[in-house]
Amino acid sequence: MTTAGHSAYRGRFAPSPTGPLHLGSLLAALASWLEARHAGGCWLLRMEDIDPPREQAGAADAILHCLQQHGLHWDEAVLWQSQRDAAYDSALSELNARGHLFACACSRQQQGPLGECVRGCHQRGCHQRGCHQRGCGEEDWRDTTPHRPRALRVSVPPSFSTRWHDTWQGPQHWPLGATLDNFVVRRKDGLYAYQLAVVVDDAAQAITDVVRGADLLDSTPRQHLLQQLLGHLTPRYAHLPVLTDAGGQKLSKQNLAPAIDPDTPERNLRAALTALGQTPPPATANTANAILAFALAHWTPAAVPAQPAVAGPASF
Repeated sequence: MTTAGHSAYRGRFAPSPTGPLHLGSLLAALASWLEARHAGGCWLLRMEDIDPPREQAGAADAILHCLQQHGLHWDEAVLWQSQRDAAYDSALSELNARGHLFACACSRQQQGPLGECVRGCHQRGCHQRGCHQRGCGEEDWRDTTPHRPRALRVSVPPSFSTRWHDTWQGPQHWPLGATLDNFVVRRKDGLYAYQLAVVVDDAAQAITDVVRGADLLDSTPRQHLLQQLLGHLTPRYAHLPVLTDAGGQKLSKQNLAPAIDPDTPERNLRAALTALGQTPPPATANTANAILAFALAHWTPAAVPAQPAVAGPASF
């Protein structure tokens, strides 16, 4: 694993337009913005709009508006993943040429507990031809039709293991190859998998530091493997505690977490800073920009709770 050695900090926030931002989303956006600004670097915005069946009409525009209302302005043009098919296909072609891809028609019921293929598709290969050993062939891996749906998977070498020091979750050691044989990089419906898209786009945007929720901690080893297979640098990682509700359930769009009101940015930012363990801004900081200026001047990463989850405020 080759860690990013860039001198200039480049961070990003990458929401999915499956609904409006909630407080947990704002927490990640704010922390990543503060880390980037504290380092004197760039903060980029990426819209992960590659799953149309789950996307909500108007959500992308609502997210952009909400971030601007909170004073969280990005430094470069928004990268829209829906416009990146050529880049993802190029990465798939490269993985295939190096013999890392295989096609799999297994249903969810036929998969293992981690979503892996357990029926030996990597040994039989496409059309029983053993393409796991030599790549799928251009006409094969590109062929996904309704009457012939197949996912594309990357094989995990049994010896693959990765270590890194996470800013808030501490030392990490994941012997991925001992627990997972393969994972999806293109779905059976032809849509690109998150693991592939995020690695390709982090490289394209020269991201040096990833700040995101601890619910994505277990995605990092898979991304490390793809970075290694594609010859990309590995960013530094900082996984924040996720916010939970009164019942201990993670705040998420899937769990119907309430949307934050873009017209009350001061209240929202104060709540997010409290969850991040930061010094509360004084009452005289009564605009979003004033709160952000105070938060940046007093940003203390060591005060962020070094745990997987924290309880969110009862009022949200």
